[in-house]
Amino acid sequence: MLNDNNPSYTLTHEDAVNIWLRHWRGEFQNRIAASYDVNPGRVNEVLKERKHIGSRAEAVRRLRGDRPAA
Repeated sequence: MLNDNNPSYTLTHEDAVNIWLRHWRGEFQNRIAASYDVNPGRVNEVLKERKHIGSRAEAVRRLRGDRPAA
């Protein structure tokens, strides 16, 4: 039985970076959202850069293979 009293999952910065990478590989927002068990609107907030500012830049850095700044 589903317990609606549990809080929804909150996306982390790391989740947001991975959302960008998955989006660029062509995955649909609703499928990405389902894998995190969140509303598709939360994924859209990441992709519209309303939440987790900097996650896109981090995803670009990872794609390029840049090393993190020390």
